[in-house]
Amino acid sequence: MTAALAEKNDTRAARPAAPEGPPPAAPRRRPGRERAFDDVPRWQIYVPLGLYLVFTLVPFYWMFLFAVRPAGSTSLVPWPMTGEHFSKVWNERSFAVFFQNSMIVGVCTLVATTLVALAGGYALARFDFRIKNGFMLALLCSQFIPGALMLVPLFEIFKNLQMINSLGSVVIAETVFQLPLSIILISGFIKNVPPSLEEAAWVDGCSRFRAFCAVVLPLLRPGLIAVGSFAFVHSWNHFLFALMFLSEQDKQTIPVGLNTLIGADSVDLGALAAGGVIAAVPVVIVFAFIQKWLITGFSAGAVKG
Repeated sequence: MTAALAEKNDTRAARPAAPEGPPPAAPRRRPGRERAFDDVPRWQIYVPLGLYLVFTLVPFYWMFLFAVRPAGSTSLVPWPMTGEHFSKVWNERSFAVFFQNSMIVGVCTLVATTLVALAGGYALARFDFRIKNGFMLALLCSQFIPGALMLVPLFEIFKNLQMINSLGSVVIAETVFQLPLSIILISGFIKNVPPSLEEAAWVDGCSRFRAFCAVVLPLLRPGLIAVGSFAFVHSWNHFLFALMFLSEQDKQTIPVGLNTLIGADSVDLGALAAGGVIAAVPVVIVFAFIQKWLITGFSAGAVKG
């Protein structure tokens, strides 16, 4: 054993000592492979963004130009400006009525979609039942069904319910087609709220409904704003349901009203552009005020689900 230990010590002593000094430098990467974001030339960022901005804003500028310049003018600058086209579509073409009807449909669809999606999303997020996975799959598959395929059965249902030429038929149809995506988003957002917060409220004596309203609901503000705004904008711009279920002029919405400005032989471009501006203003205002909440709501609701 003594000989073995001596041989082991001799082997350790024979090993070369580690070189003294700084550790060897890491191999250099080829220049240009990885660069920090701050090192990227600004023109590589601003030029694509500028081109995209021009591509996006030119149609809006063209619409605004036709809406505010006098009839027969070919100027590319909106000067002198006139409001005759807006006055024509608002007073003579009943756009005041169309605007009111679209606002009623949009607000009612927003409220109905948000309330039903909130109840359905909470059930999917907090309860376990046998057909839960199948129900989620059905919600996802329903997104692949175009609304045009459901026009005939929906028309028969509303006809039997005597809801044709009623704004309620459009509200129900829009709500039904907005619910699948809304429920999925709200469900994912509720899953991000820890159940322990509700359990603490139950311990304090709150019922499930009161705990939900006091603890969970305030945390769902971005998700509710995202779902509600999406439902409002979609119902505001949707053309098909309003065209099929509303035949009386005093019940039509703005998309159908814009279609009436297109004649068989000619098109009043000034009036059509003015109607387009009227239709776009509420949507622009909505997105301008809720942009931050909208992005937060969609991203948070898509994390889990």
